[in-house]
Amino acid sequence: MESVQFKKGTTTVGMMCKDGIVLAADKRATVGYLVADKKSQKIFKINERMAITMAGTVSDAQLLYKLIKAELKLKQLRTERDPNVKESANLLAGMIYSNIRKFSIIPGISHFLLGGFDGEGLHLYDLFADGSITEIDDYVSTGSGSVIAYGVLETMYKKDIPVKEAVQVAVKAVSAAMSRDTGTGEGIDVVAITSEGVKTVFEKRIDAAIRA
Repeated sequence: MESVQFKKGTTTVGMMCKDGIVLAADKRATVGYLVADKKSQKIFKINERMAITMAGTVSDAQLLYKLIKAELKLKQLRTERDPNVKESANLLAGMIYSNIRKFSIIPGISHFLLGGFDGEGLHLYDLFADGSITEIDDYVSTGSGSVIAYGVLETMYKKDIPVKEAVQVAVKAVSAAMSRDTGTGEGIDVVAITSEGVKTVFEKRIDAAIRA
């Protein structure tokens, strides 16, 4: 029986900074060895204070993004307060746990980074595909190109790095993955999360086509 093919492949990066959080991702989605999408969005704002990156099976990741965004909005309306980052990350981790364990012909493998700020400060969480959750105090990378990205992060990251400098490091980390990982490519998006909210601070599309 021929295996089912589905969109996947990526490199994402998250960094804790002195004055915020930086999230970065490439733009390529693959189906087997085929580049299925050259402008895939992998960083999403879930409210004014939080954003996530996604890696893994695109359909599952997109559905979980829509669910967590809706659940947080409902929670805000019911409690008349903004959900903090920790409870938001735990809610999403529970969704991931349930999703990966349901029967499906397509494996629901989804890996997220969730960053945000609340009354207790800045927080960055690694939400692994099995539903586990880890709070990150420095940097993290996910996806097929993460091993390559970690080489750059290990070398260039420093404690209390400012957002402006972290953006440059994130671009270099994803660029390195694009050079060596077939699942990573087409461009880079970088988002900064600060006390002013969630903002796209770098966006570049790379066109590899050869024109006569």
